Amino acid sequence: MPMRLPSLRVRHLRAAKGRLGVAVAGTMSAVVGVTLAVAVTTNFPAVSRTADDDTQIAKSLATLLRAGRTVISRNQDRINDPNAGNKGIDAKMVLAEASKLYQQTTEIDPSAIQPISLQGKLIHMQMDAIAEVMDVHQETINRQGVGFKGFIPAVFGRLVNEAFGRRAAGIAEMKVTAPPRLIRNPKVRPDEWELEAIQTRLMASSWPKDQPYTATAAKNGVEAQRTLFPEYYGRSCLSCHGSPAGEIDITGFPKEGASEGDLGGIISITLYR
Repeated sequence: MPMRLPSLRVRHLRAAKGRLGVAVAGTMSAVVGVTLAVAVTTNFPAVSRTADDDTQIAKSLATLLRAGRTVISRNQDRINDPNAGNKGIDAKMVLAEASKLYQQTTEIDPSAIQPISLQGKLIHMQMDAIAEVMDVHQETINRQGVGFKGFIPAVFGRLVNEAFGRRAAGIAEMKVTAPPRLIRNPKVRPDEWELEAIQTRLMASSWPKDQPYTATAAKNGVEAQRTLFPEYYGRSCLSCHGSPAGEIDITGFPKEGASEGDLGGIISITLYR
């Protein structure tokens, strides 16, 4: 018997189904492609972060900043030595020493934190910022014939925070601020939210020493988790910030008359949600 061919109507239906399958497959491919593109662009998983996640990230960033400043403080006499040339206080040295201090505090090597996570992405940005600041200031640090160079822990910290901010724009911000009467650089004055939190929380006699303050608050019109880490004057700080109040210190500012243990500054970290 001759083979029966499908009717014209059946062939049209089969062709329509085929075209529909191709269209659906193409749509799914496009969706997957967009998802992959977003993942590649952000470089960290598009998952919802908890408040605890952000608290840990902020603590990590504050710890590395403090470690870097400590390295500069411990090497201040060498930096200010007018006779020494190349002092070896470069990006590699500062990052190595800061990483050791970070690891002593956290039991984690910061360079081992994978940048696929937001914490890793930001900590590597911060390490790059430290390297940038040290590279840019090698001429100042190694200048002979000059004693005090002005490259002190506070200046180092501000420059690192600014370099970090350029890298983390729209993701995170850092600065070291203080109660208004202690501010020496207008760039780091507390904003309205920081000022209220400093005055009502961190400066309160009942506030536990070293305890950070965290809250969800908008910044620049964007929801963010904001964390303030109080910092207190140590003995080495008093040569510039101690007594007698009003006396001009080596940096050219009047001393505040502070005592060891007084609230002297606040690391403010913003993580945009």
